[in-house]
Amino acid sequence: MTTTRICMLLSALIISATVRAIASPLRITGSSHQIVAETPEASTGLDQVLVLFDTRNCKAVYTASSASSAVTWQTFGYLGAAHAEDVPPGDITRSGREVTLNHLQSDMGYAVTENGSTYYFWVVDYSRHQFDINAMYFPPEQNCDRTFIATEGSAGRITYYSINGRACTLSRGIQLSYTTLVPDYDNMRYSQENVTEELQYIESTINIAPPLFNTSFHLSGDRFLRQWGMERDITSPMFTAESVSAIVKAEKTVHTADNEIGSDENLGGSAPMEITFTAIPTDAAIFTEWQMSDGPDFEDITYSNSSPDFTHTFHNMGTSYIRFMAANASGTCEYFSETFTVNIGESRLSCPNAFSPQGSPGVNDEWKVSYKSIIRFECYIFNRWGEKMTEFHDPSQGWDGRHGGKFVPAGVYYYVIKATGADGKEYDLSGDINIVNYKN
Repeated sequence: MTTTRICMLLSALIISATVRAIASPLRITGSSHQIVAETPEASTGLDQVLVLFDTRNCKAVYTASSASSAVTWQTFGYLGAAHAEDVPPGDITRSGREVTLNHLQSDMGYAVTENGSTYYFWVVDYSRHQFDINAMYFPPEQNCDRTFIATEGSAGRITYYSINGRACTLSRGIQLSYTTLVPDYDNMRYSQENVTEELQYIESTINIAPPLFNTSFHLSGDRFLRQWGMERDITSPMFTAESVSAIVKAEKTVHTADNEIGSDENLGGSAPMEITFTAIPTDAAIFTEWQMSDGPDFEDITYSNSSPDFTHTFHNMGTSYIRFMAANASGTCEYFSETFTVNIGESRLSCPNAFSPQGSPGVNDEWKVSYKSIIRFECYIFNRWGEKMTEFHDPSQGWDGRHGGKFVPAGVYYYVIKATGADGKEYDLSGDINIVNYKN
């Protein structure tokens, strides 16, 4: 297959045994079945490829432009039209404009020349290429990436040749149907789907992408027998799926605090970062595991979870790599998902020194720290006499300038903060808060 360039046929036209093909000066008589006529790609130099059930009793009739035009017939094989040979005059008869070749040869190219213009066609004798597959079975040599289906019988390559001697393959249009699982990423699920693949030919063994569902295979063919009402159908025994796959997703809990820095960075950002990992494995997956590592090669697994779904909170600065793996019952087929990368940045903590709780609504009317990756936090605010105005333990919270339900007077207040960052940094901060009351 690697040494032969395959020409794909672009379109097909079915003509009767005695009806002239569209835009063709040629017709075939004497065929017991419809003739399948195809127009190959232009690079072949052929005008038509004609598939006959068999060539017995068949004749080719060429209609010349005039009764006086000289018409010559030649045949050529795998060497191409440059090595064409003249058809013996005794095999040709003429009646007016119609010039008849009385004996068509099997699997042969023909060149009909009139007034310097040549019409090229190739004749395929289907009786020499019968679709005759009578059984399918599964050889023991299987792998996780391909499924091999052995066949008994024949449905080999049908080859024709261009005028330059280039081998081309005429597709048989054999249909292989089976059931597999198809991922629905939007809804995080697999759906059963009937799949039909078209095979150009079969040479003893079919190999396809492995189905993810226990299924039997149905083979029908070929398209020529289908056209002639003689299609053959073969069904395999049940195939047990061994290959595994999965749909995976990682989704973090979005931080909405307006005073947190870097909370929108992909899967990572500011700690503590909570991420939910979800996997939907296929039926053959018996062993499943989420794996976490400090390195992308996963040489050292720092954490694992056998549940398909789990939630993990990342507290420490650094990069973590997470993937999902699954295996079948025998462990012969494994699946590894894409790697999710979670980056937790270094901590930051800074404090403003003024705000105006009774100024313009929504503008600097709450005192809040600016922070990133703070995993422990305590804040206490006092007035100048040491009376505690408020306290809070979440850096996303702040002080609205109230104490006991009422706004405190303008002036100087004091904060004391103790905090720990995801990078282990300890914060021990204190300073002034100036409350400024103003009106627009």
